[in-house]
Amino acid sequence: MTELPANPDNDGGASPSDGGASPSDGGASPSDGGASPSDGGASPSDGGASPSDGGASPSDGGASSQADRTGADRAEVDWAALQDAARAASAHAYVPYSKYPVGAAALTEDGRIVTGANVENASYGLTLCAECSLVSALHMSGGGRLMAFSCVDGAGNILMPCGRCRQLLHEFRAPGMQLMTISGIKTMDEVLPDAFGPENLG
Repeated sequence: MTELPANPDNDGGASPSDGGASPSDGGASPSDGGASPSDGGASPSDGGASPSDGGASPSDGGASSQADRTGADRAEVDWAALQDAARAASAHAYVPYSKYPVGAAALTEDGRIVTGANVENASYGLTLCAECSLVSALHMSGGGRLMAFSCVDGAGNILMPCGRCRQLLHEFRAPGMQLMTISGIKTMDEVLPDAFGPENLG
């Protein structure tokens, strides 16, 4: 007759029904003195850090939801695409006098990219910078606020907006608006600190 192998349930080894450690004997278990979610161990309901205690959470004194949104917006900006759009816009510049085309591109809060190019005039002082035509395009295409901005020459080199154009961009900025500059990415507030704006008109 074939000999059957030893049965782990009825041999001499420790099992749930013998004297070995089991959930019902003196061994550590969720119902005894061992650490468990209901005892003195750290848990979401005890003194450990949790969303409802003194730890950092979206509702405490840490970064606000506005800051979080701005951080996410920064991560979503495709600066290369914005620079390409600005360079493409420079091809439409009207520069018979300076021969220096400039293109600008900006990302709006609703995801649109608006562009502009410089338009010169025989009366030099009437020349319009690329930012001027960009803001016009912004309103002609539905309005909104600017999240990110880039300005380049005809060769694609990054340019800084002049003082007048910084003021123009400030007027239509979204919270946390960023600009690609010759010194890297900067906020509108860094490019034009202590700016005069609509809020100063009372």
